[in-house]
Amino acid sequence: MPHFFFNKKVILLLIGMVFLVALISFSLRDRTNATLPEQIIKDTVGFAQSLVAKPANYINGVFNSIDSLLNTYEENKRLKARLEDFAVVQAEATDLKSENNKLRELLDKTESLKAFNPIQATVIARNPDQWEEKIILDKGSSHGVKKNMAVMTAKGLVGKITLVTPFTSEVELLNTNNPNYRVSAMVLGEKEAYGLIEGFDEERNELIMKRIDSSMKVKEGEQVVSSGLGGIFPKGVPIGEITEVSTDDFGLTKMAYVKPSADFSILEHVVIAKRTSTSIDGSDGNATNEDLSNPQEASEEEAE
Repeated sequence: MPHFFFNKKVILLLIGMVFLVALISFSLRDRTNATLPEQIIKDTVGFAQSLVAKPANYINGVFNSIDSLLNTYEENKRLKARLEDFAVVQAEATDLKSENNKLRELLDKTESLKAFNPIQATVIARNPDQWEEKIILDKGSSHGVKKNMAVMTAKGLVGKITLVTPFTSEVELLNTNNPNYRVSAMVLGEKEAYGLIEGFDEERNELIMKRIDSSMKVKEGEQVVSSGLGGIFPKGVPIGEITEVSTDDFGLTKMAYVKPSADFSILEHVVIAKRTSTSIDGSDGNATNEDLSNPQEASEEEAE
């Protein structure tokens, strides 16, 4: 009896193997259509996979989106930082370019003023009490700066030194309201006409040139430069351009409005002209009408 059951098991095993081999052979054949069992199995497996894959893909997409957002945020921060750095560098480059151009212009002016021992200086502050009328430079008596020296930019005359300390100096600008501030000037026209820069018209933002001989022909558009006769300002330094001419002192002299060549509101680098000759503190200065023909007496009065 046991032998019979053993033979039966062997037979069933052989039949199963044959059936399995037949199925494998049948499935390996080239077919265009799947059998019904295959269709059922494939559809069932595909449906189950879709149930699992869709949530998994959704969750994976959410995490990928969050990761992309984080990467975009970090990249945006880096780009903003680089953009700010670029803006700073660009601003610095613009400032350096502007300063370089100004220094080049100033260098050309220095070359033309070699006879006056030019001293280059930088504006470090403005006088709080007279913001529009006075500036402070970073050069003082230790650098050879003295009172009444002329100060100018590459574009034209600015003013003169009025106060000196060992390491700084104060400049009174041409647009001052000081009634005693005068500059000997001349008009470059058909014939040279002389006069004095006295006062500043705040409404017109222009200098006032007075005491021009009424017989001289002075026209709009003509250039005004320093005459050098006052003993302080070098000759030929541009002051401005005439915009209007009228009469003054009951028609005995002429008066002209002069648009300044230099911009007094934007002053950074200037040149101090140190004259080699003895300065005369007269017509360009305090207008005291004192006799300055004796240099010794003049120096004694200045010392006092």
